[in-house]
Amino acid sequence: MKRSIFFILLTFVSLGHFTASAQKKKKHKKEEVEQVTETKKKEEPKKKDPLSYDDFMDSTVVKMQGLHTVYLKDKKWYFEVSDTLFNREIMSITRFLQTAAGGGIYGGELVNKQVVKWEKAPNDQLFLRSVSLVVSSPDSTQPIAKAVKNSNADPIIGAFKIKALHVDSVNNRTGYIIDVTSYFEGEEQAFSLDPSFKTKYKITSLKSDRSYIDEISTFPINTEVKTVKTFAVNNQKSPQPGSGEVLLQAAKDVGVITMSFNTSMLLLPEVPMKKRLFDPRVGYFANQYEVYEENSQLAETEIFAVRWRLEPKSNEDLERQKKGELIEPAKPIVYYVDPATPEKWKPYIKEGINDWNVAFENAGWKNAIRGEYWPEDDTTMSLEDARYSVVRYFASPIANAYGPNVHDPRSGEILESHIGWYHNVMKLLRNWYMIQAAAVDPRARAITFEDSLMGSLIRFVSSHEVGHTLGLRHNMGASSATPVEKLRDDKWLAANGHTSSIMDYARFNYVAQPEDSVTHLFPGIGAYDKWAIKWGYAFIDSSTSPKAEQLILNEWTKEAYKQANLRFGTEISPYDPRYQTEDLGDNAMKASAYGIRNLKLILPQLEQWVSEDAKTYTDLRDMHKELVGQFRRYMGHVTKNIGGIYDVPKTYDMEGVQFEVVPAATQREAIEFLNKQLFNAPDWLFPNTIMDKIKIETGVEAVKQLQTTYINALLDADRLIRLHETSILNSQNFSVEDLLESLEKAILKSINNKVKSSVYERNLQKVYVEKLIELLTEDKAELRTVALGIPYGYDVSNVKLSETDIPSIAYGHLRKIQNKLSISANNTDDLTQFHNQYLHQRIKNILENNK
Repeated sequence: MKRSIFFILLTFVSLGHFTASAQKKKKHKKEEVEQVTETKKKEEPKKKDPLSYDDFMDSTVVKMQGLHTVYLKDKKWYFEVSDTLFNREIMSITRFLQTAAGGGIYGGELVNKQVVKWEKAPNDQLFLRSVSLVVSSPDSTQPIAKAVKNSNADPIIGAFKIKALHVDSVNNRTGYIIDVTSYFEGEEQAFSLDPSFKTKYKITSLKSDRSYIDEISTFPINTEVKTVKTFAVNNQKSPQPGSGEVLLQAAKDVGVITMSFNTSMLLLPEVPMKKRLFDPRVGYFANQYEVYEENSQLAETEIFAVRWRLEPKSNEDLERQKKGELIEPAKPIVYYVDPATPEKWKPYIKEGINDWNVAFENAGWKNAIRGEYWPEDDTTMSLEDARYSVVRYFASPIANAYGPNVHDPRSGEILESHIGWYHNVMKLLRNWYMIQAAAVDPRARAITFEDSLMGSLIRFVSSHEVGHTLGLRHNMGASSATPVEKLRDDKWLAANGHTSSIMDYARFNYVAQPEDSVTHLFPGIGAYDKWAIKWGYAFIDSSTSPKAEQLILNEWTKEAYKQANLRFGTEISPYDPRYQTEDLGDNAMKASAYGIRNLKLILPQLEQWVSEDAKTYTDLRDMHKELVGQFRRYMGHVTKNIGGIYDVPKTYDMEGVQFEVVPAATQREAIEFLNKQLFNAPDWLFPNTIMDKIKIETGVEAVKQLQTTYINALLDADRLIRLHETSILNSQNFSVEDLLESLEKAILKSINNKVKSSVYERNLQKVYVEKLIELLTEDKAELRTVALGIPYGYDVSNVKLSETDIPSIAYGHLRKIQNKLSISANNTDDLTQFHNQYLHQRIKNILENNK
């Protein structure tokens, strides 16, 4: 108090000298400021260091020990981050718990995943960094490791003031206690929505007064954070068509949406699993980064397979396995079935999981994988907990299921998976099975299937999606190893299945005919699946380096590739006709002809099978659309043979070349098929008995649209350039001339023969001529090839079409057609004459303008 009085008096004295000289004033003012500052320094309390643990703790604090020790104090949440956790990689996985209705997003789906790490920072702070593994150096002691570090700075995504210290002298560690409340309640991208999601759903900002942490739980290797967040949404204007934007119903109603999230922070292994280097001859998902080694002459892209960690329990078990005995892994792969799944489907989903054990036995493991029902009475378990893999059931009209995984980016080790299962996948299964199998399976001849049949279909999808979560990609080439006629042999099918991989899109056996008495119509775990699991999961001595292991696996793969049914066919090939979705057999023309024969049996019965009293014709419309879609698939399967190139991945130590042109005889067979089944108008697809119930239009326009699709595909610039180049390399190969002459033989039949044309022929001729005209003026062609040696992706090159022979060939054929039209223009009926005259004038105008 005395100091305060003195300060006041001193100030008063200073004011009394106000009339003194400017210099004296300045001196007194300076003294005054110095004295005030000094006084403030004396009055301010000394800056406090972080609290001691004892000062931080009191009787109200709730404490939970785990990866991060968690404290709840005065309605605030705190993490204790041990110094033993500094610089350890942690996988952060954020999923929806509850979502706003109507946007095609569901509780359990992935929101974000990111690797993060804690580190001590200046000024009594902790930093949280995001880790992006793009480049790597295997030996941190080498000089090049410094260069790698300098070009790989990890962003700081959080800074936290240290509130208290917990010194644990017994365990020789220090815990740093930080307040994480505002951080997790906020909009940090790593633990919330990313910008693209916000753009899509027109989200503008977080409403912090309606956003909060609901609960935090912590366990030995993971911490779970549940939050509720409310976002403002721009609902002033409805999304424009084609914009991709979605305005959720809640946003329309009140301008905000509320969603809840679960973030799992899962500690990655201190020693990463040994990588298994990627091989394009076996279909695994992969991760990659650039590796810089001290003694290497170039940077290498290290690509490695994504898979679970399966290891023997002991050296004794390993020795038993080497002798050919099956052993149980130290940690099996477990998938739980969501308790929200309808009870009657749970056993089938579980069986689909367990079906993979037969493949793991081929790799030396027994009981390696199992499905379990979720223990609903166990309150210590959470469906969103990253330690558990779950088949999540979504109440959704989406007709789909998907099988993702979350893996360690350093090694490819799969950590967990939440398979998404949408309720309406059953509708998709019903549609497929009725159209593909009803000709031979009476159970498929109803709009509602018996539970036993639907359950079997669900089991098949369960196995397929689990396969993805084991690291397996689609093997679209598997079904091409099956001879078409074997698809009609029930005994052969019982032993081999209609495709060698459940990872193919070879749904159901549409080739089998009613007279064949075939009962094996479903895919199952096949020969390729067993081989692929052996490649990915067979345990090779842990002391073997990844590169040495690669040489061992290479010998296995070379031996496997001697069998066509063990080969992998990529899902992204634009030119190999064996690698297609929804196809069967080693000859698309034969298989599709059988499929069409069955469609012709199904179509007349379709209305009877789907009809129900008091219902509209919606189901008939949908199933007819499905049947036409199946026909389209057959046309697509055949079309890909034309201009096709076989692609069998090879290494230097294998015989033969990687790329081979599809034989000319096969391409001619494909054109003959299309001429017969498609360009000879398939008006049988659109009978009046159905069309007059589901559409105002007849089938004329529908037939034209079908034909247009495949005319465009056949005359696509990419395909024509491939045909032209391969025919130049070898005159025996199928050429552009062969293609056009074959097409014109069928399409221009009425012109060639000078006879009356049907409406279907006239439409098709116009479509064909317009496509040739387009080739005269089309500027750019995009050529796509699958990039060598990488998991997925294209090499793309652009070609200026006018600088190739393709416009010249199109010009020549237009001239030929014009000449034919000149001869036949005044023959036949009026409508045919009008049509021929129109085409003649159309071509004349175009050719004159292109002189």
